[in-house]
Amino acid sequence: MPTTVAIIGAGPLGRWLALAAASAGFRVLLEDVMPNNLHHAQELLRQQLSPAALPAVAFVSTIEDAVHDADLVIDCVPDELESKLEIFWLLDRMAPPRTVFATPTTRLSIADLANCTYRPAQCIALALEASALAANSGDAILLRTAPQTSPETVALLDQFCRRLGFIPTFEPDPGGQPTRTV
Repeated sequence: MPTTVAIIGAGPLGRWLALAAASAGFRVLLEDVMPNNLHHAQELLRQQLSPAALPAVAFVSTIEDAVHDADLVIDCVPDELESKLEIFWLLDRMAPPRTVFATPTTRLSIADLANCTYRPAQCIALALEASALAANSGDAILLRTAPQTSPETVALLDQFCRRLGFIPTFEPDPGGQPTRTV
């Protein structure tokens, strides 16, 4: 079970994930290169989180600070191949070897992204996008696995999603082909 979750990108999806993870009792490190995004995230989380949960969230300005102690990293960069490849490259070099990478994508192949890392067994996709922010607790959430995704990675994401109140379902990534929006 992850205890520390790093979220890269404090836009709408990143803020929502930070709020959900902190509310579920995780330590959250929220990073964004844009100070304005971090400021908006701080304001939102101060308003939405209980006083007991707020200290579990740290706002950081570098990826390295965010992933240093992370068990799970969720990138919330744009769902574009170049952005995802760049963030996976950075994460792979900065995160501890144990860290699992989860990426919200409805279009890109997690198998292709995982193959660009030294840890393909620790990569998984969340079929989630910013428009899904209205998702309700108890809803299903689709996770796509690469052929190399380990059972430990699947178990970690299953537990994480359940603590957020979602029912995870898993499907294999078609690998190498753009996937359809779910």
